[in-house]
Amino acid sequence: MRLGKASKPVAAHPVAQERMTEYKLILVKRRTRLEELVVRYNTVQQAQFYIERLGADFSDYLEEDRRYHHAVQQAQQQLSPLGRVQTIDREHVPNFIFGAQDIVVVIGQDGLVANTLKYVTEQPLIGVNPDPMRWDGVLLPFTVEDLSFIIPDVIRKRRSLKEVTLAKVELNDGQYLYGVNDLFIGRKTHVSARYEVRLGSSVEQQSSSGVIVSTGMGSTGWFKSVLTGAAGVVGSEAWQLIHSDGQIASSLHKNHSNADTVVQRKGHLETNHPAITSAHGGMSHLNAFGWDAPYLYFTVREPFPSRTTGANLVFGQIHPKQPLRIVSQMPEDGVIFSDGVEQDFLEFNSGVEATIGLAEKRGRLVV
Repeated sequence: MRLGKASKPVAAHPVAQERMTEYKLILVKRRTRLEELVVRYNTVQQAQFYIERLGADFSDYLEEDRRYHHAVQQAQQQLSPLGRVQTIDREHVPNFIFGAQDIVVVIGQDGLVANTLKYVTEQPLIGVNPDPMRWDGVLLPFTVEDLSFIIPDVIRKRRSLKEVTLAKVELNDGQYLYGVNDLFIGRKTHVSARYEVRLGSSVEQQSSSGVIVSTGMGSTGWFKSVLTGAAGVVGSEAWQLIHSDGQIASSLHKNHSNADTVVQRKGHLETNHPAITSAHGGMSHLNAFGWDAPYLYFTVREPFPSRTTGANLVFGQIHPKQPLRIVSQMPEDGVIFSDGVEQDFLEFNSGVEATIGLAEKRGRLVV
Protein backbone atom coordinates (compact mmCIF):
# COMPACT_ATOMS: atom_id res chain seq x y z
CA MET A 1 0.00 0.00 0.00
CA ARG A 2 1.40 3.30 -1.05
CA LEU A 3 1.16 6.00 1.54
CA GLY A 4 0.62 9.51 0.40
CA LYS A 5 2.70 12.41 1.62
CA ALA A 6 1.42 14.08 4.73
CA SER A 7 -0.30 17.29 3.81
CA LYS A 8 1.22 20.47 5.15
CA PRO A 9 -0.90 22.46 7.56
CA VAL A 10 -2.54 25.43 5.89
CA ALA A 11 -1.00 28.66 7.13
CA ALA A 12 -3.42 31.00 8.73
CA HIS A 13 -3.77 34.48 7.30
CA PRO A 14 -1.51 36.89 9.17
CA VAL A 15 -3.40 38.90 11.71
CA ALA A 16 -2.82 42.62 11.48
CA GLN A 17 -1.06 43.94 14.53
CA GLU A 18 -3.52 45.75 16.71
CA ARG A 19 -2.78 49.28 17.73
CA MET A 20 -2.36 50.06 21.38
CA THR A 21 -4.87 52.92 21.09
CA GLU A 22 -6.85 54.87 18.51
CA TYR A 23 -5.10 58.10 19.46
CA LYS A 24 -3.95 60.09 16.46
CA LEU A 25 -0.20 60.68 16.52
CA ILE A 26 0.78 63.68 14.43
CA LEU A 27 4.36 63.44 13.16
CA VAL A 28 5.71 66.82 12.03
CA LYS A 29 8.77 66.92 9.77
CA ARG A 30 10.61 69.50 7.73
CA ARG A 31 12.69 69.76 4.60
CA THR A 32 16.40 69.13 4.88
CA ARG A 33 19.00 71.48 3.44
CA LEU A 34 19.39 69.12 0.50
CA GLU A 35 15.67 69.17 -0.22
CA GLU A 36 15.65 72.96 -0.09
CA LEU A 37 18.49 73.02 -2.62
CA VAL A 38 16.64 70.61 -4.91
CA VAL A 39 13.59 72.88 -4.81
CA ARG A 40 15.84 75.71 -5.94
CA TYR A 41 18.04 73.87 -8.48
CA ASN A 42 15.61 71.09 -9.60
CA THR A 43 17.98 68.10 -9.22
CA VAL A 44 20.51 66.73 -6.75
CA GLN A 45 23.20 66.88 -9.41
CA GLN A 46 22.66 70.57 -10.10
CA ALA A 47 22.61 71.28 -6.36
CA GLN A 48 25.88 69.37 -5.98
CA PHE A 49 27.48 71.35 -8.82
CA TYR A 50 26.44 74.64 -7.18
CA ILE A 51 27.75 73.70 -3.72
CA GLU A 52 31.02 72.19 -4.86
CA ARG A 53 31.70 75.09 -7.21
CA LEU A 54 31.75 77.27 -4.10
CA GLY A 55 34.24 74.92 -2.44
CA ALA A 56 31.82 73.47 0.13
CA ASP A 57 31.50 69.81 1.11
CA PHE A 58 28.36 68.41 -0.51
CA SER A 59 28.70 65.09 1.28
CA ASP A 60 27.61 66.79 4.50
CA TYR A 61 24.29 67.72 2.86
CA LEU A 62 23.82 64.14 1.71
CA GLU A 63 24.65 62.69 5.14
CA GLU A 64 22.33 65.09 6.95
CA ASP A 65 19.51 64.23 4.55
CA ARG A 66 20.12 60.49 4.96
CA ARG A 67 20.14 60.67 8.75
CA TYR A 68 17.03 62.85 8.93
CA HIS A 69 14.94 60.64 6.63
CA HIS A 70 16.14 57.56 8.49
CA ALA A 71 14.96 59.16 11.75
CA VAL A 72 11.56 59.99 10.25
CA GLN A 73 11.18 56.41 8.98
CA GLN A 74 12.18 55.00 12.36
CA ALA A 75 9.70 57.30 14.10
CA GLN A 76 6.88 56.12 11.84
CA GLN A 77 7.75 52.50 12.64
CA GLN A 78 7.88 53.21 16.38
CA LEU A 79 4.56 55.05 16.34
CA SER A 80 2.50 52.75 14.10
CA PRO A 81 1.79 50.10 16.81
CA LEU A 82 0.83 52.84 19.27
CA GLY A 83 -1.82 54.79 17.37
CA ARG A 84 -2.96 56.22 14.04
CA VAL A 85 0.01 58.05 12.52
CA GLN A 86 -0.37 61.08 10.29
CA THR A 87 2.76 62.74 8.91
CA ILE A 88 2.66 66.40 7.89
CA ASP A 89 5.26 68.80 6.57
CA ARG A 90 6.19 72.04 8.28
CA GLU A 91 4.53 74.24 5.67
CA HIS A 92 1.15 72.60 6.32
CA VAL A 93 1.20 73.09 10.09
CA PRO A 94 -0.43 76.59 10.12
CA ASN A 95 -3.54 75.26 8.36
CA PHE A 96 -3.71 71.87 10.05
CA ILE A 97 -6.57 71.23 12.48
CA PHE A 98 -5.27 69.37 15.54
CA GLY A 99 -7.74 67.17 17.39
CA ALA A 100 -8.25 67.56 21.12
CA GLN A 101 -6.83 64.09 21.84
CA ASP A 102 -3.94 64.23 19.38
CA ILE A 103 -0.34 63.78 20.48
CA VAL A 104 2.16 65.79 18.45
CA VAL A 105 5.67 64.46 17.72
CA VAL A 106 8.13 66.87 16.12
CA ILE A 107 11.32 65.62 14.46
CA GLY A 108 13.52 68.68 15.22
CA GLN A 109 15.33 71.12 15.05
CA ASP A 110 14.35 73.53 17.85
CA GLY A 111 12.84 76.00 15.41
CA LEU A 112 10.37 73.41 14.17
CA VAL A 113 9.25 72.69 17.74
CA ALA A 114 8.64 76.40 18.40
CA ASN A 115 6.88 76.89 15.07
CA THR A 116 4.57 73.93 15.73
CA LEU A 117 3.87 74.82 19.36
CA LYS A 118 2.13 78.08 18.46
CA TYR A 119 -0.44 76.28 16.29
CA VAL A 120 -1.48 73.57 18.75
CA THR A 121 -3.88 74.23 21.61
CA GLU A 122 -3.67 71.89 24.60
CA GLN A 123 -2.09 68.90 22.84
CA PRO A 124 1.14 67.55 24.40
CA LEU A 125 4.16 68.03 22.14
CA ILE A 126 7.19 65.73 22.06
CA GLY A 127 10.44 67.10 20.63
CA VAL A 128 12.68 64.45 19.05
CA ASN A 129 16.31 65.00 18.11
CA PRO A 130 16.94 63.21 14.77
CA ASP A 131 20.72 63.60 14.91
CA PRO A 132 22.14 64.22 18.42
CA MET A 133 25.70 64.32 17.05
CA ARG A 134 24.77 67.28 14.85
CA TRP A 135 22.31 69.31 16.95
CA ASP A 136 22.18 70.07 20.68
CA GLY A 137 18.43 70.63 20.72
CA VAL A 138 17.28 72.52 23.83
CA LEU A 139 13.70 71.60 22.92
CA LEU A 140 14.60 68.10 21.75
CA PRO A 141 15.08 66.00 24.90
CA PHE A 142 14.24 62.66 23.27
CA THR A 143 15.61 60.37 20.58
CA VAL A 144 13.57 58.31 18.13
CA GLU A 145 14.20 55.17 20.19
CA ASP A 146 12.52 56.82 23.20
CA LEU A 147 9.13 57.06 21.46
CA SER A 148 8.19 53.45 22.20
CA PHE A 149 7.90 54.21 25.91
CA ILE A 150 7.28 57.97 25.86
CA ILE A 151 4.00 57.72 23.93
CA PRO A 152 2.42 55.11 26.27
CA ASP A 153 3.47 57.24 29.25
CA VAL A 154 1.84 60.32 27.71
CA ILE A 155 -1.36 58.40 26.95
CA ARG A 156 -1.50 57.15 30.55
CA LYS A 157 -0.63 60.66 31.80
CA ARG A 158 2.55 59.47 33.49
CA ARG A 159 4.86 62.05 31.92
CA SER A 160 5.48 65.55 33.22
CA LEU A 161 4.44 68.44 31.00
CA LYS A 162 6.23 71.77 30.99
CA GLU A 163 3.94 74.70 30.32
CA VAL A 164 5.15 77.46 28.02
CA THR A 165 3.80 81.02 28.04
CA LEU A 166 2.98 82.29 24.57
CA ALA A 167 2.77 85.87 23.32
CA LYS A 168 -0.18 87.05 21.26
CA VAL A 169 -0.65 90.12 19.09
CA GLU A 170 -4.15 91.20 18.06
CA LEU A 171 -4.88 93.84 15.44
CA ASN A 172 -7.88 96.15 15.42
CA ASP A 173 -9.00 94.49 12.16
CA GLY A 174 -9.45 91.14 13.93
CA GLN A 175 -6.26 89.39 12.83
CA TYR A 176 -3.95 87.79 15.39
CA LEU A 177 -0.68 85.88 15.65
CA TYR A 178 0.99 83.83 18.37
CA GLY A 179 4.67 83.79 19.30
CA VAL A 180 6.52 81.05 21.18
CA ASN A 181 9.92 82.77 21.36
CA ASP A 182 9.28 86.31 20.22
CA LEU A 183 7.30 88.74 18.10
CA PHE A 184 8.85 91.35 15.81
CA ILE A 185 7.02 94.57 14.99
CA GLY A 186 8.67 96.79 12.38
CA ARG A 187 9.40 96.99 8.66
CA LYS A 188 10.38 94.38 6.10
CA THR A 189 13.50 96.29 5.13
CA HIS A 190 16.22 98.14 7.04
CA VAL A 191 14.28 101.41 6.73
CA SER A 192 13.25 102.83 10.11
CA ALA A 193 9.84 101.92 11.47
CA ARG A 194 7.57 104.78 12.61
CA TYR A 195 4.87 104.18 15.19
CA GLU A 196 3.30 105.29 18.47
CA VAL A 197 3.94 103.02 21.47
CA ARG A 198 1.85 102.93 24.65
CA LEU A 199 2.54 101.12 27.91
CA GLY A 200 0.30 101.96 30.86
CA SER A 201 0.07 105.75 31.04
CA SER A 202 3.25 106.30 28.98
CA VAL A 203 2.96 107.23 25.31
CA GLU A 204 5.77 107.98 22.87
CA GLN A 205 6.31 108.56 19.17
CA GLN A 206 9.24 106.46 18.01
CA SER A 207 11.49 105.79 15.04
CA SER A 208 13.53 102.59 15.36
CA SER A 209 14.62 99.34 13.76
CA GLY A 210 11.58 97.65 15.30
CA VAL A 211 10.24 96.27 18.56
CA ILE A 212 10.95 92.78 19.91
CA VAL A 213 8.56 91.13 22.36
CA SER A 214 10.04 88.07 24.09
CA THR A 215 8.61 85.19 26.07
CA GLY A 216 10.44 83.22 28.73
CA MET A 217 11.36 80.58 26.17
CA GLY A 218 12.78 83.29 23.92
CA SER A 219 14.68 85.02 26.71
CA THR A 220 17.86 83.10 25.87
CA GLY A 221 17.65 84.01 22.19
CA TRP A 222 17.05 87.35 20.48
CA PHE A 223 16.16 89.00 23.78
CA LYS A 224 19.46 87.96 25.36
CA SER A 225 21.36 89.18 22.30
CA VAL A 226 19.82 92.65 22.55
CA LEU A 227 20.53 93.01 26.27
CA THR A 228 24.02 91.57 25.98
CA GLY A 229 24.80 94.10 23.27
CA ALA A 230 23.47 96.96 25.39
CA ALA A 231 25.45 95.80 28.45
CA GLY A 232 28.55 95.43 26.31
CA VAL A 233 28.29 98.99 25.01
CA VAL A 234 27.80 100.49 28.46
CA GLY A 235 30.61 98.35 29.85
CA SER A 236 33.14 99.12 27.13
CA GLU A 237 36.22 101.30 27.45
CA ALA A 238 35.04 103.31 24.47
CA TRP A 239 31.80 104.16 26.28
CA GLN A 240 33.74 105.31 29.32
CA LEU A 241 36.02 107.46 27.19
CA ILE A 242 33.04 109.10 25.47
CA HIS A 243 31.72 110.10 28.89
CA SER A 244 35.07 111.20 30.29
CA ASP A 245 35.71 114.89 30.83
CA GLY A 246 37.46 117.16 28.36
CA GLN A 247 40.82 117.01 30.14
CA ILE A 248 41.08 113.24 29.80
CA ALA A 249 39.91 113.42 26.18
CA SER A 250 42.51 116.04 25.29
CA SER A 251 45.27 114.14 27.08
CA LEU A 252 44.47 111.07 25.02
CA HIS A 253 45.14 113.00 21.83
CA LYS A 254 48.38 114.50 23.16
CA ASN A 255 50.12 111.42 24.49
CA HIS A 256 49.54 107.86 23.26
CA SER A 257 51.34 106.31 26.25
CA ASN A 258 49.18 108.36 28.58
CA ALA A 259 46.17 107.07 26.67
CA ASP A 260 47.21 103.52 27.47
CA THR A 261 47.43 104.40 31.15
CA VAL A 262 44.02 106.06 31.13
CA VAL A 263 42.45 103.13 29.31
CA GLN A 264 43.86 100.70 31.86
CA ARG A 265 42.60 102.86 34.69
CA LYS A 266 39.16 103.14 33.11
CA GLY A 267 39.16 99.41 32.40
CA HIS A 268 39.85 98.76 36.08
CA LEU A 269 37.07 101.10 37.17
CA GLU A 270 34.43 99.94 34.70
CA THR A 271 33.57 96.76 36.60
CA ASN A 272 32.40 98.90 39.52
CA HIS A 273 30.51 101.40 37.38
CA PRO A 274 26.88 101.58 38.58
CA ALA A 275 25.50 101.35 35.06
CA ILE A 276 27.59 98.27 34.30
CA THR A 277 26.72 96.60 37.58
CA SER A 278 23.06 97.31 36.95
CA ALA A 279 23.23 96.01 33.41
CA HIS A 280 24.98 92.79 34.36
CA GLY A 281 22.75 92.34 37.38
CA GLY A 282 19.71 92.81 35.18
CA MET A 283 21.02 90.25 32.70
CA SER A 284 21.62 87.75 35.49
CA HIS A 285 18.06 88.21 36.68
CA LEU A 286 16.56 88.04 33.21
CA ASN A 287 18.46 84.89 32.32
CA ALA A 288 16.21 83.17 34.90
CA PHE A 289 13.14 84.34 32.96
CA GLY A 290 11.06 81.14 33.17
CA TRP A 291 9.28 79.51 30.25
CA ASP A 292 6.03 79.67 32.19
CA ALA A 293 6.51 83.21 33.53
CA PRO A 294 3.24 85.19 33.54
CA TYR A 295 4.80 88.15 31.74
CA LEU A 296 6.71 89.19 28.62
CA TYR A 297 9.41 91.78 27.97
CA PHE A 298 9.71 94.20 25.08
CA THR A 299 12.83 95.93 23.77
CA VAL A 300 13.14 98.63 21.13
CA ARG A 301 15.95 98.18 18.62
CA GLU A 302 18.08 101.23 17.88
CA PRO A 303 15.58 103.97 18.84
CA PHE A 304 16.38 107.34 17.26
CA PRO A 305 15.66 110.47 19.32
CA SER A 306 14.70 113.60 17.36
CA ARG A 307 12.37 116.61 17.61
CA THR A 308 9.37 114.41 16.90
CA THR A 309 10.50 111.01 18.25
CA GLY A 310 11.66 109.88 21.67
CA ALA A 311 13.79 107.09 23.12
CA ASN A 312 12.56 106.75 26.69
CA LEU A 313 10.00 103.95 26.43
CA VAL A 314 12.45 101.38 25.10
CA PHE A 315 12.29 98.46 27.56
CA GLY A 316 9.58 97.13 29.83
CA GLN A 317 7.44 94.31 31.13
CA ILE A 318 4.11 93.24 29.67
CA HIS A 319 1.62 91.46 31.93
CA PRO A 320 -2.16 90.84 31.95
CA LYS A 321 -2.93 94.24 33.46
CA GLN A 322 -0.43 96.08 31.28
CA PRO A 323 -0.48 95.17 27.57
CA LEU A 324 1.71 96.92 25.02
CA ARG A 325 -0.09 98.91 22.32
CA ILE A 326 1.55 100.06 19.10
CA VAL A 327 -0.11 102.15 16.38
CA SER A 328 1.55 101.97 12.97
CA GLN A 329 2.57 105.13 11.13
CA MET A 330 4.17 103.26 8.22
CA PRO A 331 2.51 103.78 4.81
CA GLU A 332 3.85 100.43 3.55
CA ASP A 333 6.02 97.43 4.39
CA GLY A 334 5.01 97.36 8.06
CA VAL A 335 4.97 93.76 9.34
CA ILE A 336 4.55 91.63 12.43
CA PHE A 337 5.98 88.10 12.45
CA SER A 338 6.87 85.57 15.11
CA ASP A 339 9.73 83.20 15.88
CA GLY A 340 11.82 84.33 12.92
CA VAL A 341 9.33 83.01 10.32
CA GLU A 342 9.06 86.04 8.06
CA GLN A 343 6.78 84.28 5.58
CA ASP A 344 3.99 84.01 8.14
CA PHE A 345 3.28 87.66 8.91
CA LEU A 346 0.58 90.25 9.51
CA GLU A 347 0.61 93.50 7.57
CA PHE A 348 1.08 96.46 9.89
CA ASN A 349 0.58 99.66 7.96
CA SER A 350 -0.71 103.13 8.83
CA GLY A 351 -3.66 103.25 11.19
CA VAL A 352 -3.47 99.62 12.32
CA GLU A 353 -3.23 99.19 16.09
CA ALA A 354 -1.57 96.13 17.63
CA THR A 355 -2.23 95.00 21.19
CA ILE A 356 0.43 92.65 22.54
CA GLY A 357 -0.05 90.54 25.63
CA LEU A 358 -0.08 87.00 27.00
CA ALA A 359 -1.93 84.40 24.94
CA GLU A 360 -5.05 82.75 26.32
CA LYS A 361 -3.46 79.33 25.69
CA ARG A 362 -0.19 77.74 26.77
CA GLY A 363 2.13 75.30 25.09
CA ARG A 364 2.68 71.91 26.73
CA LEU A 365 6.05 70.25 26.20
CA VAL A 366 6.63 66.65 27.28
CA VAL A 367 9.75 66.36 29.46
